[in-house]
Amino acid sequence: MARLSELLATHLGLHFPRARWADLNRGLAAASSRLGMPDTESFIHRLLATPPTQREIEALAAGMTVGETYFFRERRSLDALEQHILPELLRARAAKERRLRLWSAGCCTGEEPYSIAMLLDRLIARDDPWNITLLATDINPVFLRKAAEGGYGEWSFRDTPEWIKDRYFRPQKDGRFKLDERIRKRVAFASLNLAGDDYPSLTTGTNAMDVIFCRNVLMYFSAERARRVVDNLYRALVDGGWLIVSPAETSSALFSDFTTVEFDGAILYRKEASAAAPRFVSHVSAPVADLAQESRHPVGGSVPAAETFQPVQAASLHADSGDGSVPTPEEPNQLSRAARDCANRGQLGEAAEWCRQAIAADKSNPANQYLLAVIQQEQGQGDDAVQSLRRALYLDPGFVLAHYALGNLRQSQGRHREAQRHFDNARASLRIHPPDEILPESDGLTAGRLAEMIESMHSSRPKLAARL
Repeated sequence: MARLSELLATHLGLHFPRARWADLNRGLAAASSRLGMPDTESFIHRLLATPPTQREIEALAAGMTVGETYFFRERRSLDALEQHILPELLRARAAKERRLRLWSAGCCTGEEPYSIAMLLDRLIARDDPWNITLLATDINPVFLRKAAEGGYGEWSFRDTPEWIKDRYFRPQKDGRFKLDERIRKRVAFASLNLAGDDYPSLTTGTNAMDVIFCRNVLMYFSAERARRVVDNLYRALVDGGWLIVSPAETSSALFSDFTTVEFDGAILYRKEASAAAPRFVSHVSAPVADLAQESRHPVGGSVPAAETFQPVQAASLHADSGDGSVPTPEEPNQLSRAARDCANRGQLGEAAEWCRQAIAADKSNPANQYLLAVIQQEQGQGDDAVQSLRRALYLDPGFVLAHYALGNLRQSQGRHREAQRHFDNARASLRIHPPDEILPESDGLTAGRLAEMIESMHSSRPKLAARL
């Protein structure tokens, strides 16, 4: 049991001290049953003899964690998001690049990201284009498939105002409720292991986030693993970005790199803000409107906005930009690094300009075309991003991440057959890479893990892949 506990800590970050070995046993039994093993003992011997496969890791995650949530859970943090954080972000971005990025990390069966999407629908009008990414990730493909389908029973609405159900759901003959397609399409679901995968990353779009929800996830991790996850989430946020955890997970030690901000009883964590970021005051005491009272506009007046919620891949970009000196055309690598640094701060116009200078300085480098495509997609320029990815593949037909990105982009555009062709090309290109090889431009992603991600997308169909 000690060896099994150590294995789970290594691959999933889950913490099972001796006092919780009974829980560990129950989780192993559930995972072995899910995998169709003849008995739990056989499964245990297999785990101890060979490293677990991705399928086994996913089964263990499903067996060891609680897939229990509901719409508008822990409402105070959602009230703070709706009444304070989002209105200020919308006002600050209205005159510039009208974009927002949010991430539900550990989304389970989708109630959390869909709750956020409904809040955005209340705050944002439908006739003024905003580019909004709402990413939702989980390690469990079964949870992701259920989330992407958007069908829920009464238990998911146990603390939800009735008007929410009336506005955004349709009753089904089997007694369940189907989420409105318009809201469902606003969330991009993807497989991600918070304990094991590298992030923030260009490949998974887990970077340059304005708001990250990671609620009721850290409690499963060991102290060391939780610290590593929090450090990664810190890097995934833009300056001034927000991390929202559950009330049971607040900790002055674990979140020491953040500024603690209180909104009427909700404790949130903020990454140090730049001069350009919206300003907030700690321990805000302004009244928070009750979610049960339907409202279209945020406190402080209406916000000009719109409804073009496009699931997009973000620019990466936790690369260091060097000493801050202005790159020159003789330094194409410095130009690329400047592009990454600007994109990571959300300065997409400047990032695209640096990237074009890098392309002019080194026309044979496909990585710069790939980076430009990521920036263009984040700017809502999908067709331009396709052309940049095609140029990258012209320069390097075996550029795995370009094939993968084209598949993701075409899926988001609803061109599913073309997307599948690009995913197949990515699989074919992966065959020449050893599983443990780190792919170029991948921020540490191995060939084996990308193959598993593509397979996980396939297993989560029919409706999940359409939004990846």
